[in-house]
Parts: sequence; C-alpha cells; structure tokens
Amino acid sequence: MTFNIIVLFVTALLAGMTSFVFPRVRSKLYKLILVFAGAYLFSITIIHILPELYHHAGDPTIIGLYVLAGFFLQQILEYFSTGAEHGHIHLHSDNHTHTAASVFPILIALSLHAFLEGALLAHPSTIHKDHDAEALLLGIVLHKAPAAFALMTIILCYLTSKKWAVLLLILFALASPAGVLAGHYIVNAEHISANLFTILFGVVSGNFLHISTTIVFETNADHHFNARKLGTAMLGALVAVLAEIWM
Repeated sequence: MTFNIIVLFVTALLAGMTSFVFPRVRSKLYKLILVFAGAYLFSITIIHILPELYHHAGDPTIIGLYVLAGFFLQQILEYFSTGAEHGHIHLHSDNHTHTAASVFPILIALSLHAFLEGALLAHPSTIHKDHDAEALLLGIVLHKAPAAFALMTIILCYLTSKKWAVLLLILFALASPAGVLAGHYIVNAEHISANLFTILFGVVSGNFLHISTTIVFETNADHHFNARKLGTAMLGALVAVLAEIWM
C-alpha cells in the first residue's frame, strides 16, 4: 500500500511540475505518448479488470450495467474537466477568457476520478488474488502522468500565482493516495461488501474504457491511415499483455 501511495503521488506531482519546464510540447510526440498510455490502459482493462469482474460476478448482466454507468459517468465528468483525463492541454493562446473560480470544477472532476482509481488498487481478495496488481498500477501511472501535466497547463491559464498552482497540483496528487487509503480502510474494516467493491470495479472500468478509447480511437479530420499511431497503440497493448503476464 505504501509503495502505491508514493508512486501515485510522486507521478502526479512530477508530471505536473514539468509544465513549468515544458510549457509547450511537440504535438506529434505528445500525442504518441498519449496513444501508448491509452492503449495500455484499454488493454489492461480488457485483459485484467473485466475478466476478474466477470469471473466473480453472480450476474454478468449487472456487471455490464455498472461498466456502462462508469462509461457515461466519465462523459459527465469530462464536461467539467475539459478532457484533461486524456491529456488535452490548455494554452494561454486559446482565444477565450479565464477566471480563477473556473479551475475548481476541473480540479474536483479530475480528483474524483483519481480517488476512484486509487481505491481500485485496494480491492479485497475475493476480487483479486495472488498478486498486488502491479500491471494495473502501471496503467494508472501511465494515465495519471499526462492528466497531471494537462491539469497543470489548465491551472496556469486560470491562475497567475505559481504558488497557488502548485498547491492545487498537490491537492490533485493526493487524490489517488487518498483513494488507496480509503479503499484499504473500507476493506480491512469490512465496511463494504465484496459485491459493493465489485460495483466500484465496474464503474472505474467504464471510466477507463471511455478515457482510453477516446485517446486511442480519435481520428484525424481527414481520416487518413496513421501507421505511426497504430504501431504505437499496438506497442502499448503488447506492453500491457507482457506486464500482466510477468508482474
């Protein structure tokens, strides 16, 4: 648990802080990084989370409803987060006004998602056995790093104070560790049944499917075949499979 908390916090903090060093990124390289992370997250959801859910499910149809609920919940959250979950950055050159208060709905939406995915790492043994889901942790890290970077670019557009920007970044970085702690407390204290934790798994799976498919399957306006993007996505999927086998 301690290792997960440290990794999640440090990943979000460092990734967000890099926006001070690289306020602008090379678009093509950044998009390929996002595609790799999205393909990994999509694959780990398909080969890791969903099989566990259905293996322990009493009624597979109900599991599907939870996944659908999570999918559309993420759609709602993105109305507030402006797509930062899948790495959409925000630059000062954008042609619209910014107010400091507008950053809080974005921060809250992203933090709620981060809290839920952190809680996912604290699943009870009735859902997950034999290992500590390092492959799942890696998927969350690959997703969280560009999300934190995108969030910081947004915060810097809304706030003129770098100190306040860093404080808000720290609050976001604490969301996933808080989810891990809350999840472990609930499991250990037996305040929630394995069935209810299965609901959490289903909802977060739907979140992941929405985010990852948005990243991987976004097409160019001209719909041209992009071999580099396809190759990067396939590499991300392959790494997810290997991580699931070896970790």
